[in-house]
Amino acid sequence: MTRYLLVFIAFVISGCGTLSPKSNADWVGYKESGKGSYYANSHQSKKTASGELYKQELKTGAHKVLPFGSLVKVTNVDTGKSVLVKINDRGPYVKGRVIDLSKSAFSEIGSISNGVIDVQIEVIE
Repeated sequence: MTRYLLVFIAFVISGCGTLSPKSNADWVGYKESGKGSYYANSHQSKKTASGELYKQELKTGAHKVLPFGSLVKVTNVDTGKSVLVKINDRGPYVKGRVIDLSKSAFSEIGSISNGVIDVQIEVIE
């Protein structure tokens, strides 16, 4: 019985080393379309998933899987306006939304009164 347990543990440990997440460079050129929204004022100065504090005046965003520090071009599909943001948080967690933006980033490409806009995102670096 002990032998089987040791074999199982060795198998599990050896399998852990074979999974390697994508590096930031592997994401360059990645594109995605969907809805973009922005953080509510209540998030100001709260910790993001990366450990940084959310500051609505900075150009930052949240994405479900892109590596922290990724530079992403976010384009408003209707107007063609775009903004560069750094990914420093996880989300959004609303179906159909692909990115949450800081208030200042969102206001560069859309009207805050709209709240949600159609966007395309592209990883730049």
